[in-house]
Amino acid sequence: MADSNVQSIKEKLSIIDVVAPYVKLTKAGKYMRGLSPFAKEKTPSFFVNVDRGSYYCFSTSQGGDIFTFVEKMEGVDFRGAMKLLAEKAGIELTNERGVDHGRTERLRDAMSQAVQFFERGLSKDSAAYTYALSRGLTSETITSWALGYAPDSWRGLLEELNGKGFSNAELISAGLIKEADGRKGTWYDRFRNRLMFPIRDAAGRTVAFTGRALDPNDQAKYLNSPETELFKKHEVLFGMDRAKDSIRTRGFAILVEGQFDLLLLHQVGFQNTIALSGTALSSQHLSLIKRYADNLMLCLDADTAGLAASAKNAETALRAGMRVKAVRLPSGKDPADLAHEDPKDFAKRVGEAQSIVEFFLSVLTSSEKDSHRLVLAAERTVVPLLSAIQSPLEREHFVGVMARTLGLSADSVRASLAKTTSPSFVSKKTPLAPVVSSEKIGSTVARRGEFLLAVAANYPDTELAEMLKNEYSRIIGASVPEEPIPERVLFEAGLSFGEPPTESAISDLVSMLERAVLAERLKDATDDLRRAELAGDATAIATLITTCKDLSSRLAVFS
Repeated sequence: MADSNVQSIKEKLSIIDVVAPYVKLTKAGKYMRGLSPFAKEKTPSFFVNVDRGSYYCFSTSQGGDIFTFVEKMEGVDFRGAMKLLAEKAGIELTNERGVDHGRTERLRDAMSQAVQFFERGLSKDSAAYTYALSRGLTSETITSWALGYAPDSWRGLLEELNGKGFSNAELISAGLIKEADGRKGTWYDRFRNRLMFPIRDAAGRTVAFTGRALDPNDQAKYLNSPETELFKKHEVLFGMDRAKDSIRTRGFAILVEGQFDLLLLHQVGFQNTIALSGTALSSQHLSLIKRYADNLMLCLDADTAGLAASAKNAETALRAGMRVKAVRLPSGKDPADLAHEDPKDFAKRVGEAQSIVEFFLSVLTSSEKDSHRLVLAAERTVVPLLSAIQSPLEREHFVGVMARTLGLSADSVRASLAKTTSPSFVSKKTPLAPVVSSEKIGSTVARRGEFLLAVAANYPDTELAEMLKNEYSRIIGASVPEEPIPERVLFEAGLSFGEPPTESAISDLVSMLERAVLAERLKDATDDLRRAELAGDATAIATLITTCKDLSSRLAVFS
């Protein structure tokens, strides 16, 4: 079923249909070219092949088809990309096993209607709007982020959405209403008299809400939606739909704790900021962030709770292989305060952010004057961070930093580190096999053979492609391998020749491969001859001398 969905989408959408909204493309030979959407650059390095339906970005070394592109740009997995592309193509996905697409879309529609309901409630003369302005938000930010107001009534949203055809069961599943305690069958709005922040997934679809209480007597200052089919706290980061492009281009994400922190940082120019929504940083969060960057900057409150959260989140991120820094904030200030009151000071602090190890050493040395207690505090807080660093060299560097800061020997830090349980740092990555895999063919031959086949692939179903594949088989002495040619090589081959390639260029391409193969075989035969001479094998010597002469004469033709 998935294969049929993929085929249906590819029949409806071209690579240009999908890429053009993100990248301004111009004609470049047989390709389209534009500035990379994955990195800041002045010279275009992003190419699209319309015929193959593929793209390749030379500046970031990544490529693929329309599904890969949407995964990268929207921060979704393959299934999410398929859903987004199906919507764009205007086709209905074939039902996947165990998934009720109709129900999911109903819940998404309910969330969208709730956003509109709350937005209508946030009038400019309301207390909620005044409160938002008092926290430093501009009217543009309030509108852009679709902030709203949940009225101080029991059933306002419930009655609104019931009137639009949504059942109570659907609204419960969306997390918008709840049942009254001890009054079975009595339902009321989950959010009341609150400033509302829509929480969107990485694709920009509203999946939940956070409501900030406006009544100072309300027990819960912030109230989040419960976990639902649409909303998993450990998977969603507030603001990722807006921040992902900036994270990709700047190379790092800034992590804050609350909605106001995030909105005010975006407002003063730090659009690479994302926020947690009432939970600790999870492995799923990190997987999402790492789609765009491997660097994380923590910017949490400077109080005891904020520092504890920073340490916990930093350790999780380090174990995921990320590089982590932290921003030092003034005591008693949160990111929202500083961004609102003194944006230049905040920007300066971001520029001065320290590695997480140096950050905590700095915090501890400035707050703990007793040397004994300082060492114990560092052992509790910093050593687990050292243990979490995946790179042995980087870990050893920070062992030295800790030793110098505390006036200890590096060996004593290592001894403490040895007592800390740490994960295995063995990489599970496996190298890609070359297209040409004959044990008698070296890397130069592999590259040239791969390139020749890539040229053939750029002109499918032509006499040129058939001729090149036949020449490859003749020269290598083996059939064309079935392994796919890397996207980068395909684009390099396409960019190397005109439209169409000249006979001279093709002749040179074939000659270079044949010369490389003959040179490699001559080297092997010469090595074998030397071994035969050492062994005194007269028969082998005679045969190998003949082989070497033959290969030398054939190679001389290409000199």
